[in-house]
Amino acid sequence: QVQLVESGGGLVQPGGSLSVSCSASGSILSINTMGWYRQAPGKRELVASITRGGSEKYADSVKGRFTISRDGAKNTVYLQMNSLKPEDTAVYYCNAELSTIRVFGSFRYEDYWGQGTQVTVSS
Repeated sequence: QVQLVESGGGLVQPGGSLSVSCSASGSILSINTMGWYRQAPGKRELVASITRGGSEKYADSVKGRFTISRDGAKNTVYLQMNSLKPEDTAVYYCNAELSTIRVFGSFRYEDYWGQGTQVTVSS
């Protein structure tokens, strides 16, 4: 069984910084892409993602303010959020594309999700 456990988040004033992290554990054979999504009322959007090779992708709304990183040895992904704005307020979910089984010798990847952590930007 696989678990994605998030930590961090909370309340911060506009312009402040916050970081969240997510660790994957369980019978994991391989992890491909890890990332963060956020859910505000009415929509879920990709915030940032990072591949096993280190290629990063960001939503236009967070470019230059957020930085994603990962520690492959720890199966952990981090999101550093700077210059936070009220519109960044949302529940942030960790996502990992990972494999727990091989099929005919090849990894079979599936999406797993964390439980979500609240980030609130408010004065």
